[in-house]
Amino acid sequence: MDPAQDHPDNPFGMDEDCRNCPNLCDARTSVVHGYGDVGADFLFVGGRPGSGADRTGIPFTGDDAGCRLQRILGDLELSNSPPDADRPELDGAYCTYLTRCRHPDRDPTDEEITTCDPYLTADLRMINPEIIVPVGTLALRGVAVEHTTRNPEELDADDLHATTIRGRGFELVPMRALEDQTDEETEAFVEYFAESVLGRDYRQTKGRSGAHD
Repeated sequence: MDPAQDHPDNPFGMDEDCRNCPNLCDARTSVVHGYGDVGADFLFVGGRPGSGADRTGIPFTGDDAGCRLQRILGDLELSNSPPDADRPELDGAYCTYLTRCRHPDRDPTDEEITTCDPYLTADLRMINPEIIVPVGTLALRGVAVEHTTRNPEELDADDLHATTIRGRGFELVPMRALEDQTDEETEAFVEYFAESVLGRDYRQTKGRSGAHD
């Protein structure tokens, strides 16, 4: 974690009682803002908080899907905590969401995604990562709108799992939704990320080696 950083949870002091989406205020338990290392090179972004994150208030924690991502981060040496930690110690990674509140019965609406976009935009500007990992198709399409030249509706995280997409100022390395991943797909992502991202000087080769337009 950045030595100048006081704490990893909501380090930029975003509104923890946000009421911009009235239909979510009574449905949620927590407003789940970003968490992790503010000096991170790698930003992992999901579509919406899972049931565990809604309970803990920490992205990608508290349930099986969260444990899967935390295990991935540990395998990549981006976490120093066990996969089931509610407050993982991240080093070089920052976790956040396209939308910050969970409705237990449905995905976020387009209006809710638009309303929440300033939070993600602020995360990206403050972190300024080298690599964005959209977790699931909802996150991939949401990030692609502003940060790639691709048609978002044509992008599918299942098809693009463990590949690289050239972005505007970033590279995107999509991941299939955690709850849908097999152990083999998780292993494939770890191997790809270790070899194709951590295994090269991505700061110098950004937008080239193996990237899709």
